Amino acid sequence: MANKVKKLGENKLDLQKLLAPIALVILYVGFSYLCPVLNNVKFFSTDYLITILESSYYIGLMGFGVTFIIITGGIDLSLGTVMMCAALLGGYAFKSGWNLILAVILTILVGVVFGVLNGLMVAKLKLPPFIATLGTQMVSMGIGSIITKVQSQTWPVATAEVGGWFKKVFIRAEIFGIKGFPVGAFWLFGFFIIAALILHKTKFGRYTYAIGSNEEAARLSGINVDNWKIAVYALSGFFIGMSGLLYAAAYTTITPGTGNGREMDGITAVVIGGTSMSGGSGTMVGTLIGVFIMSVLKAGLSALGLQAPWQTFCTGLVVIGAVLLDIQRTKAANRVKKS
Repeated sequence: MANKVKKLGENKLDLQKLLAPIALVILYVGFSYLCPVLNNVKFFSTDYLITILESSYYIGLMGFGVTFIIITGGIDLSLGTVMMCAALLGGYAFKSGWNLILAVILTILVGVVFGVLNGLMVAKLKLPPFIATLGTQMVSMGIGSIITKVQSQTWPVATAEVGGWFKKVFIRAEIFGIKGFPVGAFWLFGFFIIAALILHKTKFGRYTYAIGSNEEAARLSGINVDNWKIAVYALSGFFIGMSGLLYAAAYTTITPGTGNGREMDGITAVVIGGTSMSGGSGTMVGTLIGVFIMSVLKAGLSALGLQAPWQTFCTGLVVIGAVLLDIQRTKAANRVKKS
């Protein structure tokens, strides 16, 4: 009887793993049908596919980084504001006369520095991740505004004499005779492969899972939990810096005081993809699927002609649904363990 219950629980968990890819297909097909009918917009087209891809770049890189953090049982509420702060400071440095390559490096370093700061507060100062990263959220928003004097910063466009290569390298270029080829997809999938290899094939990934599954047991087994936590947040910071670059390449103009709320795009994508908020489980493939769900949702709601408040409302419902789904997954997993 116990084996039968266990088998049923495992089958239920396997079915839940299929919910994200099924939801992605349903969303895409649904918008492809509704948009032409309700708003005379052809959603099932190459142009909208590229739009979906471009909106997934920064969400994907945020998601890849925060997947490691959530698997350890932590959270990072500063994703969005740190991404915008990094893009702001990089754009400010470029406008101040820095070489564009140095501005690119600075953007990445800003993300890493904030990641290390979060890691130190969580691991060494023993602050709850929620509180530590909420503080960093406000600090990064303030720093970006103070240094730039609350002035919007612009990155070079493709036709610029200086730095015109920026968009061509990070977002769009003419490749294989195709104008406007989404080069950013190479960055997205390239970093997905790197993140997946780190998570699933290295000691870094094994320790990440171990800390999230049982931090005290990991500590007793000889793992330096504090140092590994700092490393996890630093790695996430690198991905946030890269997301700032791709955001800047896609949208060019960066406005101070923004970014608050964008962290939920990355976190929701991770949770939808099957990573447990309680830590110890999750996959990078699941995160990638969650990223595309969020991107399709954003592009689809916009194509339907819904105004920004309605888009925010619908995204909020998805966030709530994702958390409820995670709670159900956790309960199902616990029942399987007990049986």
